[in-house]
Amino acid sequence: MRIKLKGLNRVKKRLASGKTVTYYYAWKGGPRLEGEPGSPKFIESYNAALATRFTTPPDQLRSILKQYQASHSFTDLADRTRQDYKKHLRTIEAEYGDFPIEALADRRTRGEFLAWRERLAKNSRRQADYAYAVLARVLSWASNRGFAPLNPCERPGRLYRSTRSTKVWTAEDEQRFYKHAPRHLHLPLLMALWTGQRQGDLLALRWSAYDGQYLRLTQQKTKVRVQIPAGKPLKAELDALREARTKPANELAANSHILLNTRHSPWTAAGFRASWRKACKQAGIEDLTFHDLRGTAVTRLAIAGCTIPEIATITGHSLKDVGTILDSHYLDRNSALGESAIRKLEDLDGA
Repeated sequence: MRIKLKGLNRVKKRLASGKTVTYYYAWKGGPRLEGEPGSPKFIESYNAALATRFTTPPDQLRSILKQYQASHSFTDLADRTRQDYKKHLRTIEAEYGDFPIEALADRRTRGEFLAWRERLAKNSRRQADYAYAVLARVLSWASNRGFAPLNPCERPGRLYRSTRSTKVWTAEDEQRFYKHAPRHLHLPLLMALWTGQRQGDLLALRWSAYDGQYLRLTQQKTKVRVQIPAGKPLKAELDALREARTKPANELAANSHILLNTRHSPWTAAGFRASWRKACKQAGIEDLTFHDLRGTAVTRLAIAGCTIPEIATITGHSLKDVGTILDSHYLDRNSALGESAIRKLEDLDGA
C-alpha cells in the first residue's frame, strides 16, 4: 500500500564522485528525511519532522538550529563535516535549545557561551573549540539573515593548541608499517604520501579518476579540484592493481573504487579507521594518525625542494595553509633542509 506524504520536496544532487543522488525533505526548506522512500524509517522521519515543525517556539534558539540544518549552508557540507556538526548541534540544543533569541543581544550572553565552552574543555579542549565554532557558524548564518539580532560568538580565540610539530611519518615508520600491516593497507599509505589527500577523498577515489598518468579529484571538504601526477612508486602500484583486477573476467568498471577492504567492498570511514588503528598498533607506530600523512606529504615535498605553490597544487591547500604547516606544525626545521642550505652556501662560496 502506497502512502502519499503531503509536501515532500525532492532534490537531486550530483556528488563529487559524479554519482547523482536524490534527497527527500519533509517540505521545502524542511529537514532531510532518513531511509528509503516508503520505508518505516522514512515515514518515522517524516512524522518526526512534522512534529517539530509545529512545536518549536519561533523565539527560541532551537528554531534557529532547525532552520540552519534545513539550509544549503548545512546540507552542502561534506558528509563527514555534516555528521560532526550534527553531534555538536545536538549538544548545543540540549544546553541552549530554549534560550531566548532576543537575549543574544545581551552583552552577558557572550560570557555565558564562553563559560559553556570552558565546561566542555574539561573533557576536550579541541572538541570544545569545535562545538563553539559550530554555534558561532549557526549564529553568523542567522544574524546575516535577520533571524538573530547579532552573533555574540565572534572571534573567541582558541583553547586548543596543536602539538603536532613533530608528528610526521619517518621513513622508518613507513617501512615498519609495510612490514607489519596487512597488505591491503599498503596502498592507502602510499597514496597518502604521494598525493597529500585526506582519508575521505582517497577512500572515495574510483578508477575513473586515474588515467594512467594523473589522479584527478574534487576534494569533498573544500571543493578544490586537484590534478596529481602519479609518482613512479604510486603509478607502478596502481597499474599493477588495475591489471590484477581486470584479469579474472570482465573489464574493470570505471566507477569501481580503487581502495577496497578484505571483502573486496568499498571502505566505510569507520571501518577504515578501525583497521588503520589496529595496523598501526601491530606495527608499533604510536601517536601518529592517518591525517598526519597529509602533513608528512607537505613536509617531504618541501624537503625535495618544491616551492609552496608547487606543494599547494598537489595537496589542494591554500598557499597560506602550506606556509603555516611548514612553519609551525610539521617542518620542525628538518635537518635535511639545513644540510641542503649549507651545501648551496658552500657551492656559492666555492668551498
